[in-house]
Amino acid sequence: MTENRPSAWQFYLYFLRLGTFGFGGPIALAGFMQRDLVEERGWISREDYMDGLALSQLAPGPLAAQLAIYLGYVRGGILGATVVAVLFIVPSWLMVWGISVAYVRFGGLAWMQAVFYGVGATVIGIVARSAVKLTRLTLGSNVLLWTIGMVMAAVTARTEREIPWLFVLAGLVTVAASGPRITKRLPTTSTTAAVFTLALPSAATQAAVSLPTIFWFFAKAGAFVFGSGLAIVPFLYGEVVQTHHWLNDRQFLDAVAVAMITPGPVVITVAFIGYLIAGFWGMTVAAVGVFLPVYLLVLIPAPYFRRHRSQPTVKAFVDGVSAAATGAIGGAAYVLGTRALTDVISVTVAGATFVVLSKWKISELWLIGAGAIVGLVLGGRA
Repeated sequence: MTENRPSAWQFYLYFLRLGTFGFGGPIALAGFMQRDLVEERGWISREDYMDGLALSQLAPGPLAAQLAIYLGYVRGGILGATVVAVLFIVPSWLMVWGISVAYVRFGGLAWMQAVFYGVGATVIGIVARSAVKLTRLTLGSNVLLWTIGMVMAAVTARTEREIPWLFVLAGLVTVAASGPRITKRLPTTSTTAAVFTLALPSAATQAAVSLPTIFWFFAKAGAFVFGSGLAIVPFLYGEVVQTHHWLNDRQFLDAVAVAMITPGPVVITVAFIGYLIAGFWGMTVAAVGVFLPVYLLVLIPAPYFRRHRSQPTVKAFVDGVSAAATGAIGGAAYVLGTRALTDVISVTVAGATFVVLSKWKISELWLIGAGAIVGLVLGGRA
């Protein structure tokens, strides 16, 4: 596909819109970027998109935010990455702020579970459609890539988590299969590994719930947790609920629900948690803390990806990681489906969403709204 060159404001406004109306979680958001920027508008080349997807899987942090930041870097360097990061994250942050204020003032959000019943089922349909399109883009007709993808999908579905070293292994397998250049250096992976080692903070003991403590805790979460934005949920539960006792089980479940019914990156759930801990400034430092390492761990290795990606060894490595990422996304979609599709109604909503998106061009926002209505009307009966 021919790559077009949009104006800066067109490109940035796309990410503002995606952050404002992009429902469905990391898998769907990555699929939207692939569909909109690569297939339909030609603003991003397939190679740049695949590089971003591979880097997002190798680096810790939320997939969708990493991919958006990388694509911003491709189009506008450090400034472009920074503007995209802000425009992509701030809309959902503002929405979570409003919900957090209402949650505290009115003593919880009982309607949230009913809405999530319908929205969750719709999201599964969106995710499934995005996973199918991403599979076609990344795997093509290559038997080795399909094998890697299926193995990773099975492992992710079985373990219910993404295992970082398997992505590296997948890259090495494709390098070995690509020819005799296996002994050539891999500047991308070695540089990325070095960056990770330098950036990971050491463990700190919890003394008081001060703003620096909140910032440091969520910065560690952003730097340590691999996989999609959903991968941070079990980590946060163990620390926020079980270790530090900042929230109870009900509050934590509501935090996850808030993240799922708002657009943009799912990891924005940290803002809700931060608000419950320390109000407005708590949610602010929590959001900055979790996204700052994500921002840095994309920008620092990004020049090496772009500089060396034409090397056969690096290209083969990226192909393998991309195949593993695609499989992991498929496995995660299955895991999410087992959580959200609990009865005939939810299965029907997810199936109808998948069919509608496959046959017609319709905004996912309308489908999310329809799912919310279904949840409010029928959620209490399920």
